[in-house]
Amino acid sequence: MSSSLIIKTFILVIGLLFIHKVVSVDYGAALTKSLLYYEAQRSGKLPPDQRVQWRADSGLKDGSDAGIDLVGGYYDAGDNVKFGFPFAFTITMLSWSTIEFRSELGARQELSNALKAIKWGTDYFVKAHPEADVLYGEVGDGDSDHACWQRPEDMTTPRTTFRIDDQHPGADLAAETAAALAAASIVFRPVNPKYAQQLLGHAKQLFEFARNHPGLYQNSIPVAGKFYSSSGYEDELVWAAAWLQRATDDQTYLNYIAGATNTGGTRTVFSWDDKYVGAQVLAAKLVLEGKSDSSGTWAQYKSGAEQFICSCIQKGNNNNVKKTPGGLLWFLPWNNLQYTATASFVATVYSKYLTSAHSSLQCPGGLVQPSDLTALARSQVDYILGENPKGISYMVGFGSNYTNQPHHRGASIISIKKDARPVTCQGGFALWFNKDAPNPNVLDGAVVGGPDENDAYTDSRSNFQQAEPASVTPAPLVGIFASLAS
Repeated sequence: MSSSLIIKTFILVIGLLFIHKVVSVDYGAALTKSLLYYEAQRSGKLPPDQRVQWRADSGLKDGSDAGIDLVGGYYDAGDNVKFGFPFAFTITMLSWSTIEFRSELGARQELSNALKAIKWGTDYFVKAHPEADVLYGEVGDGDSDHACWQRPEDMTTPRTTFRIDDQHPGADLAAETAAALAAASIVFRPVNPKYAQQLLGHAKQLFEFARNHPGLYQNSIPVAGKFYSSSGYEDELVWAAAWLQRATDDQTYLNYIAGATNTGGTRTVFSWDDKYVGAQVLAAKLVLEGKSDSSGTWAQYKSGAEQFICSCIQKGNNNNVKKTPGGLLWFLPWNNLQYTATASFVATVYSKYLTSAHSSLQCPGGLVQPSDLTALARSQVDYILGENPKGISYMVGFGSNYTNQPHHRGASIISIKKDARPVTCQGGFALWFNKDAPNPNVLDGAVVGGPDENDAYTDSRSNFQQAEPASVTPAPLVGIFASLAS
């Protein structure tokens, strides 16, 4: 065989292997599981079409201490607290995923499940906002909850309610909830216009509440600050305005975005605490579509978004996001995969926006095409789903080798339907937490915190820094999976 033929054969084999590698990841299955996960996180009276059968009703008296119905919503992570701040961001991101990839979700028969996941959250927020300047922002107490290891169905911990109002403001919490409801209103408009209008009404009121009563929410709800402390509220206000603008096309919100004194600059993460990248991307979309000016403040927003993306794709200005040796974008040691997920989602939607505008991205390190951004997102979710040095899927229930000891109370304790004997606060630690065995219930679709900066991971529920899944993480992945599965 001639040397040129050998080289051609080698290239062909490598190419076939690459193609097999790409199609071997079942993004449709990952999408299904990521939406299924939210059913396992449900608080309240479970509906007849509940698919996650190892869960049962819980938190049925939430809000009773304040004389208000706060039954429903989602538990935060591996605990049984409803933290309003990250919860609202979760719903905003689920809505954004659904808005951008609605047809793809429909093609995979997952649109109805996405709508149900969003509505379980928005129904709760409507109840939590009984007056214009009142919003309930937490149910349960992190300290007492974390001191126990119990199923949500067995909770014996206090279900204290905490709120913000005109005397105890929290512009960040109010604005993030406004963003969630505004984004969700766009989702529901084609199928339930009356409900969409209701959500938009609450969103407008909450935005005005946030504008008129500045302040950090943890100053009004100190117990939340121990777990989800907010670093500022200006980002949430711009983020909420961007979603209200998209939902209403109202010049008022466009003016607010343009008049903001802080456009965020170059951020290092996009997260439940820092929304600037999201707001910058939505502003950049308006610039790309010619719906706003391309200079001044608008140019600053677009530049901020693009600098973050350039940094993620390793073509930034000497400030590239770190990558692990195995290729994972690595931001912070605690639940890093939530930041990888949001960054990958931003790359995915910006690829879509650039394609629509017949444009590309000029990074300091060179030209980036929309296809390059899609490839970045694909590489990151492939890593999460098992193509990593450990050969482990960080999405529970996905693939043949997945993390099976996620730090999650409900999943780690036998279902109440199989053994109805109550698990006590401390008894849960002895019986279940310290048991070195896979969780008895598979928490399908949960994404754990993930590996460290050297790709190392210990699959143990006591390793809460790496092994605890959080509700914020799969929300942006829903959109990426829908896009890649199409």
